[in-house]
Amino acid sequence: MCGIAIVVRGVRIELSKLSSVHSVPEPPFEQLKVSVEDVKAVLGQRGPDSVGEKTIHLQPNVAEESAALSVFEACQGTYKLEETTPLGELHFIGSTLQLRGTSPIRQPLVDSSGNILVYNGEVFGGIELSSYDNDTEVLFKSLEKAKALVPDVLSMIKGPWAIIYWQESSRTLWFGKDAFGRRSLLVHWPTVEDPRFLLSSVSPASSVTPGSVPDAEIGNSGHRFWEELPCGVYSISFGVSESGLCICGEVTKHEWRIPMWKKLIEWERKSVVPRPEDLSTSSLREEDNSVSTSSGLAQIVLVVLKESVRRRTSLHNIFQGEKEVVPVAVLFSGGLDSMILAALLDQCLDPKYEVDLLNVSFDGPNAPDRISAKAGIKELKKIAPLRRWKLVEIDADLSKLTFETKRVMSLINPADTYMDLNIGTALWLAARGDGWIYNESENQAVEEDNRRVNYKSDARILLVGAGADEQCAGYGRHRTKYRNGSWVALDQEMKLDMQRIWKRNLGRDDRCIADNGKEGRFPFLDEDVIKTLLDIPLWEIADLEQPSGKGDKKILRQVAKLLGLQEVAKMPKRAIQFGSRIARESNRKNFGSNRAANQASAGSVRFNAPSH
Repeated sequence: MCGIAIVVRGVRIELSKLSSVHSVPEPPFEQLKVSVEDVKAVLGQRGPDSVGEKTIHLQPNVAEESAALSVFEACQGTYKLEETTPLGELHFIGSTLQLRGTSPIRQPLVDSSGNILVYNGEVFGGIELSSYDNDTEVLFKSLEKAKALVPDVLSMIKGPWAIIYWQESSRTLWFGKDAFGRRSLLVHWPTVEDPRFLLSSVSPASSVTPGSVPDAEIGNSGHRFWEELPCGVYSISFGVSESGLCICGEVTKHEWRIPMWKKLIEWERKSVVPRPEDLSTSSLREEDNSVSTSSGLAQIVLVVLKESVRRRTSLHNIFQGEKEVVPVAVLFSGGLDSMILAALLDQCLDPKYEVDLLNVSFDGPNAPDRISAKAGIKELKKIAPLRRWKLVEIDADLSKLTFETKRVMSLINPADTYMDLNIGTALWLAARGDGWIYNESENQAVEEDNRRVNYKSDARILLVGAGADEQCAGYGRHRTKYRNGSWVALDQEMKLDMQRIWKRNLGRDDRCIADNGKEGRFPFLDEDVIKTLLDIPLWEIADLEQPSGKGDKKILRQVAKLLGLQEVAKMPKRAIQFGSRIARESNRKNFGSNRAANQASAGSVRFNAPSH
């Protein structure tokens, strides 16, 4: 996972073409001091291998009759400017967590033409590269060859990405993120209080306003310094005003160039409402346990899911640097999604590697996720006995996590509810990977014979099950919508979940995982997986007439059975904040009890950020 940022100052940014940006926020708005050093420090956590920066200046070229723009490096020092000369500045920052290629790289990348790139993402397809190439370097060359066709190149990428790219020939700054927002990119649009334009993978602690959280009725008010950049490709074209007295930049949002993206973003399922014969056929298949009749669609999903895991773990050479470590870990609750990912990872990853299964508990051995994780690893050992599985037990006491809680509050920004904080804290602790494992004795039947020792996972890639519930009707609200409005209402709720997942989940999750120098990868959000699930009739995805643990995520339960995971295929859904019991501990700490928290709808209540 890399960190990218840019700070633009001395430029009047025009936003009139951008419908997603509202008018300048109304007061109250507390002016915050976000410095370049603050941004560099927080990006360094995401990219521990290197941190670099590059500054260019923009200056009106008064020597020419028509208003033109000169660009020069800040370090050249050969330009003597009058105090009245307008000067724009673009300061690029890039940190690197290198996972691809054979030689170390350092961001920002700069070529001989003066183009500049900072990139946080993975190219899993769409642009040709070998298993030993560094995808950032290959993308940089593709952008240079494309000249003005930057949206065409970015539309080709399969995989998660966020980008900031200076195109020297056109004096244009390109930026954006993939169609599902699988990589974080925050934006600060210019305001009266802070006229700079900023982009950053993550918010520095200095830009979290202490004690000024708005009421629920206000919503996204002027208190927010940062907001999640909506998915898409944007550009700022720089020039000189007619008067020649200021440097201007006009923001434009561009359309995706490949029809696939429009289809996936619109998320229109053809087969939503079943005929009576469709339901009877589906029920017959479920009752008949023979593989030939029950697993046709599940087999298709299994194939694309396995390929998705392969792309994210073993298709490309993983950069190891000076030492070879366990390359991949799984965020592991022992539930349906994480068990499927672990089983598929075993089929894709070189047998020589161990696999770390990272499990967080705020109630020691009693948390539901800890209990299911221990049961899950036994089931994994049955289907993959040659793999060495390491269950990393990460125990936490919420009352002692003062520093960590403040850190996560900053990372989840602009999200600010207790639910976001609870989920973010659990993810942050899991990604840190600092816990306990059992040293196995010869007598495997007696766990007490195994000695518990401290262990820290060095895996830089973390597989996460994000996107499974949204696409396969795994949330309780899906069942409620189905009961109140049947299939059409269920389909619309799932569509809404997928279209807002970038804002509600993925940016937050990316920032919390990456802060530990790890990269979260989401196999369920692979483009081919999304398309495959969308092509399957809704009644084959889920049957919410059935009880929890059977009808919800029906298609994935069938996939689990094909993998030999019979027990987990029957497990009900449990969100990380409940399975780890952080929600319970948070409710007791902040509301006094679970009952009081439920009465206050604690999950949606906003917390007050601490003073720094």
